[in-house]
Amino acid sequence: MRLEGRTAVVTGGGSGFGAGIVRKFAAEGARVMVADINIDAATAIAEEVDGIAQHVDVADGGSVAAMAAAAIDRFDRLDILVNNAGITHKPMPLEDVSEADFDRVMAVNAKSVYLTARHVVPHMKARGAGAILNIASTAGLSPRPGLNWYNASKGWMITATKTMAVELAPAGLRVNALCPVAGETPLLASFMGEDTPEMRAKFLSTIPLGRFSTPKDMGNAAAFLCSDEAGMITGVAMEVDGGRCI
Repeated sequence: MRLEGRTAVVTGGGSGFGAGIVRKFAAEGARVMVADINIDAATAIAEEVDGIAQHVDVADGGSVAAMAAAAIDRFDRLDILVNNAGITHKPMPLEDVSEADFDRVMAVNAKSVYLTARHVVPHMKARGAGAILNIASTAGLSPRPGLNWYNASKGWMITATKTMAVELAPAGLRVNALCPVAGETPLLASFMGEDTPEMRAKFLSTIPLGRFSTPKDMGNAAAFLCSDEAGMITGVAMEVDGGRCI
């Protein structure tokens, strides 16, 4: 019960890594708002953990403002924010990615962190405490060819995490990131281009532990970084990657 009495918002919490983080937070005693653009998925996970479902488009300022207000109103305070929602473009030469896809990747993966900070950080500053966790990727540390602009968006997130950590530390806030390797989530097929045994084998060959990351792996790491056990840890980009970045 490392998070007993804590409140949390997890964006993209309706599936994949986000759902794994929601389940672990709830198991550790937190009350969780499951925020997702797919309200049906959010509702299903929220009902499973006795949490709250909230529709959100993390790339839209008004929608993010409504999410933050709803969480604070329902919980009275917000202790933990997990910026998990993310998308990618399909693997292709960098010059072939459409402008629309580029804009969408940057809006969901990068602008969202700015928007949640605008609407959550003032509340956490006023309380003098808070933990923010950004779900980045090994793509931001050791990029794979063909995913150029996705790689760049996750590199942006890692840098944002570090500068947020430095600036917000005096206010009592900690900001960290997790960098998972490709995992068993709805995005896996998009990363690979096609979900075939051959493509899976190609990806797995780059991971020394020989398996993809799982929502459970992410939940375990997220719970640690957002708990008091990590009270002296801020500004890290923790690799949850089976050795991929070595």
